[in-house]
Amino acid sequence: MIIGFRTKTFVAVAVVAATAVVVASLLLSLSVRRQVNERIERTLTDEARLAAEMLSHDQLAGADTLDDEADALGRRVEARVTLVAADGRVVGDSAVSRDALHTLENHADRPEVVAARRDGLGVARRFSHTLGRDMLYVAAPVRHPLVAVVRLALPLTDVAQQLGAVRHAMVVALAVALSSALVLALVASTLLGRRVNAIAATARAYAAGDLGHPARDYASDELGTVARVLDDTVRQLAERLAELDRDRARLTAILGGMREGVLVVDARGRVQLANDAAQAMLRFDAGAVERRHYVESIRHPGIAAIIGEALAGATSAPVEFQLARSALTLVARAAPVAAASAPGAVLVLHDVTDLRRADLVRREFVANVSHELRTPLTAIRGYVDALTDEVLEPAEREQFLAVIARQTARMERLVKDLLRLASLDAREEPIDASACALDDLVHGVVRDLSPSLERKAQRVSVSVAPEIATIVTDAAKLQDALRNIVENASSYAPAGSRIMVSAARAVDCVVLRVEDDGPGIPEADLERVFERFYRVDKARSRESGGTGLGLSIVKHLVERLSGEVNAANRPEGGAVFTITVPFQPPGPAGEP
Repeated sequence: MIIGFRTKTFVAVAVVAATAVVVASLLLSLSVRRQVNERIERTLTDEARLAAEMLSHDQLAGADTLDDEADALGRRVEARVTLVAADGRVVGDSAVSRDALHTLENHADRPEVVAARRDGLGVARRFSHTLGRDMLYVAAPVRHPLVAVVRLALPLTDVAQQLGAVRHAMVVALAVALSSALVLALVASTLLGRRVNAIAATARAYAAGDLGHPARDYASDELGTVARVLDDTVRQLAERLAELDRDRARLTAILGGMREGVLVVDARGRVQLANDAAQAMLRFDAGAVERRHYVESIRHPGIAAIIGEALAGATSAPVEFQLARSALTLVARAAPVAAASAPGAVLVLHDVTDLRRADLVRREFVANVSHELRTPLTAIRGYVDALTDEVLEPAEREQFLAVIARQTARMERLVKDLLRLASLDAREEPIDASACALDDLVHGVVRDLSPSLERKAQRVSVSVAPEIATIVTDAAKLQDALRNIVENASSYAPAGSRIMVSAARAVDCVVLRVEDDGPGIPEADLERVFERFYRVDKARSRESGGTGLGLSIVKHLVERLSGEVNAANRPEGGAVFTITVPFQPPGPAGEP
């Protein structure tokens, strides 16, 4: 059980008060007992001397009247009075009859009698065999012919009774004092407990983050000092926390807006901070921060080496590496954190995946363009040399010229496609949107490609949903994109196969699908089929594969129409290309 501060204070004050009262009562009791004893003894002494004085003036008292005199004195002083002769005989006693006086022992050797005759006063406490109880004796000498000493005796039981009355009064006073002390202790502990509870409640509010309620108890005592110090400390702490929150918010905003990944590790290599970009690059969540070692986050020896150097206080050259699990290419730089209280290192990760991919595409593009141009140029030059240097038959000459014409046409198509791509990249081709019949557009594409389709005995089925029979778009660009996809499907599909072209509406979009029964597209090539000069079948003849720019042109055309295009494989075999463009129905008069 937890004992509260108020209870502890009350118990402490009550114990102190009770102890003080009890100790004071004991000391007072001893003092009063001593004083009462002294008072009784002094009173008895005075009465003994008074009785001695009275007997000294009564010289006429005879032996037969001494006992009566003792009885009279005993009644006056309310004590036993004994008259002792010079030889020690008892000649009068207020507690014994005259006839029994001879039975009393000789009192000449009684201590109080001996002291009285020697010193003028004798006091003694002892048990009286005559009365059978403890007595207080006081003896005084008497100047009388028959009486030498008068002795007064008071039972100690009477003394005890007087002391008992005093003790009773003291016990009552002790009880009243103790009760008053307890009440005062309760009041004091209650008041003190309220002040302490108020300060504790304020401290709890501070601990809970509520820094807007300062302590109210500003008394001049120690608790007031504690309240003021607490209040001042919390105000300073609130200001520092607000400043830290502002700094943290700025830092979070900066780190959150950075494309670079940032990791902060402590001196032991534990990750202390990782921004969103770093978490996305390294694929670990925020819960891993402050629990994972950087080696667990980046399993690359080069990164471990530069972080180790940074933790040692050195700065190393950047390291480029690739994460196998995410196929990202990163450049890492590490720098030491020169903080005495929290040393560590900062690792900055730059994602250069797009740059490396763009560089790869650029190099492949240059190589492909060079190859695409070199091949027909080589053929043309060879045939031109043959026509120039040799004497040919007319049939051979016609054959050579046909090859030159075909390669020239191929180069023309290649240059035309390159110029078209450059124009689309520069967004130089404007959008000429108008109402067009989608069914006529699709059938127009089929008619344009009918010669090549008939050569391969391929059939094209067309299905256009009635609700999108007429749409508003740039018909020329959409037709070019659809033509390239159908031509690509015809090129890769086997002879005698079927190509399916369908158009349907999906919410606010028009979805055009071109499906074939060809070999399909490997999963690794699905994301690259729209790259320039990229061919799935590397061994396929370029003569039958076109320029390799058709699907790239499709992508740029569809993007100019604010749509998107993607490639996938059909579950039953073959490839499917999907064009999605916004659905814009024509106006009431058929106008866009």
